[in-house]
Amino acid sequence: MDTVRRIVLPTRASIAVLAGLAVAAAVALAAGAPLAVVAPSGGALLGLFLLIAGVDLWRSLRLWRHSGVRIERRLPAAFAIGASTELKLDLVNASELAWRVKVFDELDPIFDFDGLPRTLALAAQSRSRVSFRVTARQRGVARLGRTQLLWRSRAGCFEVRERVGEASDLRVYPNFAALARYGWLSGDRRLAQIGIKTFIQRGQGTDFRQLAEYKRGDPLRHLDVKASLRHRKPVVREFQDERDQCVMFLLDCGRRMRADEQSAGAGETSHFDDALDALMLLAYVALSEGDEVGAMTFGNEEGQGRDCAPRKGMGTLNVLMNKMHDLQPGGHHSDYLAAAEALSHRLRRRSLVIVLTNFRDEDSPELQPALRLLRRRHLVLLASLRETALGRIAGQPIAGAEDAVAVASAHLLSQARHDAFARVVDQDRLSIDVEPRQLASTLVNRYHQVKRAGLL
Repeated sequence: MDTVRRIVLPTRASIAVLAGLAVAAAVALAAGAPLAVVAPSGGALLGLFLLIAGVDLWRSLRLWRHSGVRIERRLPAAFAIGASTELKLDLVNASELAWRVKVFDELDPIFDFDGLPRTLALAAQSRSRVSFRVTARQRGVARLGRTQLLWRSRAGCFEVRERVGEASDLRVYPNFAALARYGWLSGDRRLAQIGIKTFIQRGQGTDFRQLAEYKRGDPLRHLDVKASLRHRKPVVREFQDERDQCVMFLLDCGRRMRADEQSAGAGETSHFDDALDALMLLAYVALSEGDEVGAMTFGNEEGQGRDCAPRKGMGTLNVLMNKMHDLQPGGHHSDYLAAAEALSHRLRRRSLVIVLTNFRDEDSPELQPALRLLRRRHLVLLASLRETALGRIAGQPIAGAEDAVAVASAHLLSQARHDAFARVVDQDRLSIDVEPRQLASTLVNRYHQVKRAGLL
């Protein structure tokens, strides 16, 4: 436990008294008063003030020590990057004295906060609550230090700052608000609001789901004769998309994924954060539909790789969150071929392998053989993140020659990237090259496309 640190500072009133004594002595000397009179008088007044201040400090510290003022923190179960979260501090004053304090919480630098510091009066034998909001700007483990209290001595001579309560470590996860929103919208059939297409799935898929009354348009081949005779009305078999399939993510954590357009005002999160958010959303969707989900990283700093074996059940989402919430892209070059070989050795079952990366034309010599290796057994979806700056520049109005050059250059770069990506994926229509904010919805749509077509 941290030791209690206490800092004693004179108040403005005390400083004003000392300054007044000095000015009075200077004025008296300037007016011709003898030094033999001014010095003892000034010294006596100064000594009296210091005695009063010392007694005030001793008495106040003694009363504060026995006052029983304590801090009770109320923390959420988890934080999500970019999500505003309310924190609460309860200040309990069990003594017979009232105190006036200023409160400040020692937050990790990754938090933006609103509502601190706060000044409040603690009545005798009362409980007061301070609420403020914090927003995490980075995933990982955040340190929430102790609480700082600034209180004034009883006579107002000093302000005392001390740290109370306990420090704690908190985890900041990817923005799981998108998962909750998906669940709510899917229940209300309004997924189009977040760019996810919905399809009528009556009679589709290969796994039997249930018997239902025949409706116009249902395939006659699904007519169940025995059930129709038993119920004396046409009954058809309904099917659903196949379950018990496997979705495996291959997440690039190399230097390509360090692209960050936050400084340009293009978004609140980095490309890697958007990729991780998309991974979590699709994992949630796939687990909800009965599939297995796993993930493996590559391009990490030495010893920082993460590997989550495919498994079913919504508990898998918690495993993924806990293993990957603190991942950050490193400075190494990502070895696509080595990652493909490692995944091929450990994942024998045919799966949908989703490679999340930030493609560049110079990556083609390594990326193409890696994709070919994976496609020997698996269905591969290459998902690449495209910088929003290119689209923003290409779409800006042309007001002069410089603007024309910039717009033309952006179009040329976009076309060159499009052509290089098409060559790498070998005209595969499943793979995508999209801006970060479109990644999550596009991946979910591709997943549903694979399920409906029975490609696995």
